[in-house]
Amino acid sequence: MSNTEDRRRFLTAGSLAAATGVVGNLLGRSSQAQEPMQMDMKGMSSHQHGEHAPTQMPVGSEVQAEYDGYSRFKPSRGNDPNSDYYLGKMMPGFRPASDGPAPFEAPDLDKLPYKLVGGVKEFQLVPMAVKREFLPGYEMNVYGYNGSMPGPTIEVTQGDRVRFVVTNELPEDTYVHWHGLELPVQWDGASELCQEPIKPGETFVYEFDVHEEGTFFYHSHVPMQEAFGMVGWFIVHPKKVFDPPVDRDFGLIFQNFFIDSSQNIADSWKMDWNWHTINGRSGPYTTPLVVKHGERVRVRIMNFAPMQHHPIHLHGHTFWLTGREGARTPHSAWIPRNTELVGIAQATDFEFIANNPGDWMFHCHMVHHMMNHMTEQVGPRMRKNTSVDDYLANLDSRPAVDSTRQDPGFGTPGYPQEMKGMNMSDAMMQKIGSRREMMGMRPMAEMAVMGLMTTLRVMPEDLYNKVMETDEPVEPGEVFTEIVKRFGDISKYSSGKRMMPGMKM
Repeated sequence: MSNTEDRRRFLTAGSLAAATGVVGNLLGRSSQAQEPMQMDMKGMSSHQHGEHAPTQMPVGSEVQAEYDGYSRFKPSRGNDPNSDYYLGKMMPGFRPASDGPAPFEAPDLDKLPYKLVGGVKEFQLVPMAVKREFLPGYEMNVYGYNGSMPGPTIEVTQGDRVRFVVTNELPEDTYVHWHGLELPVQWDGASELCQEPIKPGETFVYEFDVHEEGTFFYHSHVPMQEAFGMVGWFIVHPKKVFDPPVDRDFGLIFQNFFIDSSQNIADSWKMDWNWHTINGRSGPYTTPLVVKHGERVRVRIMNFAPMQHHPIHLHGHTFWLTGREGARTPHSAWIPRNTELVGIAQATDFEFIANNPGDWMFHCHMVHHMMNHMTEQVGPRMRKNTSVDDYLANLDSRPAVDSTRQDPGFGTPGYPQEMKGMNMSDAMMQKIGSRREMMGMRPMAEMAVMGLMTTLRVMPEDLYNKVMETDEPVEPGEVFTEIVKRFGDISKYSSGKRMMPGMKM
């Protein structure tokens, strides 16, 4: 779309926003809310910097584009750190509170269905051995629930009475603990402290009322089963929508496993970890979080690693810590961050305004967690233009080794520090790149995302609609390049080369 067309659309929407803006903030905070952005004769916002393209408010929206100096559509801070709107703290999303809580989405995980039986929400939960594809073609043996690792999401509303019919399909005893929920002690699932084991093939029923609201989870209370993957979300929506309301609500479970290079079975006895997953997948197979420019976004992070903490960092945005697995935090105690340390068996909620368009990395900052299947830097992968095919063709013999080091990098002590990676086959590339959530990203984007890494994609509404709400083809780099045109400096941008079969990640 041309800049002229952009500006024409923005002028039309700006008039509508001006008409509706006087209604005030959805939450009644009009005393600090700013008037809709004023336009000059060229249709450019007086708040803009450089050549950044203007962004329109949704037609009929009752919220503002700017509050007390903080903009919904461009990086900004606000006028006063003590303001409710500093860094977007209390800026509402477009979704009105009257619509209820935003739908919860845990990418790559299903939701556990229930049926209503005599006023009780009844769920069927099945602990079992499962296979999980961490990367395309890399299927691993772990434990989970209902055919999934992590298990499916349980989603209820504050005040519900729930019943869980747990049928154990594992070859060993198990229990289910409802992490953080306050319930009668007989249902706590803390192994023999509270109940008899659920034997293989047996069924045990948990039933209780849920009076809390917030971010919780369920997991086995056998330690090695926890390390083997047995966990799932337990999301309790509040009766009264949290203030301010959000447009998106995502959940990400961070886990670590040790799986030897010749194995596909996790070793829960190890004290180190070389495979890292978000919702059961390793980057770049993790599914990006895709949102519209200007939306308010909540992300819930759970750390279910066996024994490693995760400093979670979001590029391009500043978020507010709004809750933990215990409860929603009062507004006065919220803290702004862009990196938050999430401890083992903790969950953290944070919220932000997606005011910076682009594809933003979202990852654990532990350096060994930003790689897949770490192996020693030895063997053919270390030699220039050397393939491992000869070795794989005959594992009973070792071809002659040319120890000549042609790479001048070896003259530098400690070289190499960049992981020499694995080949990406056509099938792997297709499975990663064919998902709508990945379309239009910069060519070679897959090379940047590994291990405990995913991406936050912030798109103007027209680009979001094309990618996520149509079946139209989207070329590699198409969306990223358009965002650079509108919000960056296209004259200084290099589009990069396309990912080709056999390239290494």
